Amino acid sequence: MRKLHLLLPLALLALVFGLAACGGGESDEDKVVDVIETSVTSSDPADCKELATQAFLEQTELEEGDAAVESCEESAEDTENDPDSVEVSEVEVDGSAATADVAFTGGSFDGQTLSVALVEEDGDWKMDEITGFAEFDQEKLADTFEEGLQSGEDPLDPDLASCFAAVLRDVPKAEAEEIVIGGSPDPIVEIIEGCSAGLGQ
Repeated sequence: MRKLHLLLPLALLALVFGLAACGGGESDEDKVVDVIETSVTSSDPADCKELATQAFLEQTELEEGDAAVESCEESAEDTENDPDSVEVSEVEVDGSAATADVAFTGGSFDGQTLSVALVEEDGDWKMDEITGFAEFDQEKLADTFEEGLQSGEDPLDPDLASCFAAVLRDVPKAEAEEIVIGGSPDPIVEIIEGCSAGLGQ
């Protein structure tokens, strides 16, 4: 599963959010925005634990426990799929919890807007969960995945990548969201295995 994890653009969610060191803001809303905006630039493995909860790492790395932390730390320096910019909106803070929408330009989630949740721990805000898509361009996401699956150090066979993207284009939105941000590799494995069988690979 480790090899498959590295192949998938969706497994770069932690890279997309980057987990960069963040500066302080005058208000909690400012701090939340700063965490999200600056998180796209980090290449420091230490930020994996400092700016994300364990739950966030497990969701974005498709691993559990220490393996999720190690996966994030290993991939921290890879910024290839980072967005060019993000726009944070709809920030709401309620005590030690916060939510926001994050619109992406460039990178693996180009054209998408993700809803995220953050929590405050010991005075520091941390990414806690990607809760869904506020705006979802399913066709564009499938195209991005198809391209991403065929790039990198260990690219997927073009026919297999095309099959995966075709499945992602055709499933209902709720199922597509579960595949992309559900935090489990199982739906991905099922699609890849089904495509492999169908292509006789």
